[in-house]
Amino acid sequence: MTHYEHPATLQAALELLDSAGGSARVIAGGTDLLPDLNKGTLAPTKLIDITRIPELQEIRIGRDQISVGAAVPFVDIKNHPHIRAVYPALSEAAGSIGAGAIQRAATWGGNLVQAMPAADGAVIALALEAEAELADREGTRRIPVEELFLGPGISAVDPTREILTAVHFPAFPDQPGWGLAWQRIGRRQALVLPILNCAVKLGLEFDHEPPRIHKAVIALGPAAPHPLRAREAEEYLQGRTFSPDTIREAGLRVQGQAQPRSSLMRASRQYRLEIIPEMIGRACSEAAARAEVHPPMDIPKHSTTKE
Repeated sequence: MTHYEHPATLQAALELLDSAGGSARVIAGGTDLLPDLNKGTLAPTKLIDITRIPELQEIRIGRDQISVGAAVPFVDIKNHPHIRAVYPALSEAAGSIGAGAIQRAATWGGNLVQAMPAADGAVIALALEAEAELADREGTRRIPVEELFLGPGISAVDPTREILTAVHFPAFPDQPGWGLAWQRIGRRQALVLPILNCAVKLGLEFDHEPPRIHKAVIALGPAAPHPLRAREAEEYLQGRTFSPDTIREAGLRVQGQAQPRSSLMRASRQYRLEIIPEMIGRACSEAAARAEVHPPMDIPKHSTTKE
């Protein structure tokens, strides 16, 4: 029999997890965990619900850092006014997570812990250069989100003793020159499995004509056993002027690094390889356009808390 627990503090949740001797699991939205329970692939003796822990329900907007608590559902990320204004691609990615009912339950933390190669939350997190905050009975630590993914569905988070408590990413400077874009190709909007998705972050210097790229981050999925950082293309773009030829070459370099598989539920390997350059080109162009009109930051004086 599985017991359901509702701890009010993080410390209480960690104590419950630790005392179960590996037989408990953490639950927030449950959109990935509940299907595993129904199929019998997991049979924990205890489920520890973290949705009543106040600090895990907060979106904190700071001048240098944005922090999203592990129990914040994607719908709150999608609709957050500061995120919609300054990081619209994150809002768009949050709106890609299944249908409305899924977005009201699923969380960014849970999406990352699942470690799936095409997870929308993972791909946008890579582009944001996000870090995951992990807690256990000994304390907390941060690791780059990229280090969470050990293989398809294999996470560096130990679910028997650790809780992913927050996702942190650096805030854009309060000036034009930074843009983030999101692209997703799927058979329909609410489809859980995308054919491909990508996110691009660009830092541009507009005192040059055409503008010069001083920073590029490109993330892609599913194109490897884990969400992929296209580092060869990133290095190629750094220091170059933004032009159609430059962006076309970057797309080809992403295509060369990608290793998608054929999938009956998605598309063939060849089809996905063929559309990568075009998708990367669109994302780079959108990121550049957003960098040019990047709005000034309006930092709230307090956190936004889930009701």
